[in-house]
This record gives sequence, structure tokens and C-alpha cells, in this order.
Amino acid sequence: MEKNTNLKKIILDTLDSNKALDIISIDLKNKSSMADYMIIASGTSSRHIQALSEQVLEKLRANGVKNSKIEGKESLDWKLVDGIDLIVHIFNPDKRKFYELEKIWSELIPKEKVMI
Repeated sequence: MEKNTNLKKIILDTLDSNKALDIISIDLKNKSSMADYMIIASGTSSRHIQALSEQVLEKLRANGVKNSKIEGKESLDWKLVDGIDLIVHIFNPDKRKFYELEKIWSELIPKEKVMI
């Protein structure tokens, strides 16, 4: 678990140093079994979103998450970097507002309703 916390910090620092906007981290440990953390950030352009996702993927792999991958490679507005226990969404600000993942995942979900 501590490894995931350290990895989360590395990814947050990577996004911040590469000028990602509105970076947030959501603890999923008591909400979902799919991952321990979800990180959501915005990029300023499709190139910035792509570059951020590649930087995150590189950091994950350099820190032992060999099966990590980028989803949404064809999308200009959104990328998901699957770091197994850590999921990173990088959005165009308009798409981020449309999907409202922060709102969905920040709400407390009763344990008996957690299915993922």
C-alpha cells in the first residue's frame, strides 16, 4: 500500500512539473476494487494531453508497473493511463467538465453498492 502512495506522489509531481492543470487525486480504496487511486488532470491542447499521458506511462514503467498502458490513443480530448492500482485521466477541460468524474467518484458510495 505504501508503494502505491509513493507512486501516486511521483505521478502527481510528474503532472505538476509538466504543467497539467487542476490536478486532483481521489482515494478509491473504500469505493472500488479496480484501483487504489484515481488522478484527474487537464491538459491545454491535444499535444499536451498526449505528452502528459506519455510522461505518466514512462514514470509508471520506470517504477515497476510494467503492464501499464494508455487508453484512448485516438482521442484528442482524453487519455486514460492504466497503472493497475493507479488510474490517471487526462482531459481537455471541456470534456472533463462534461464527464464530471470528480463529482462521481468523490461521493461516498456505500460498501454494499460497490460492484467494480
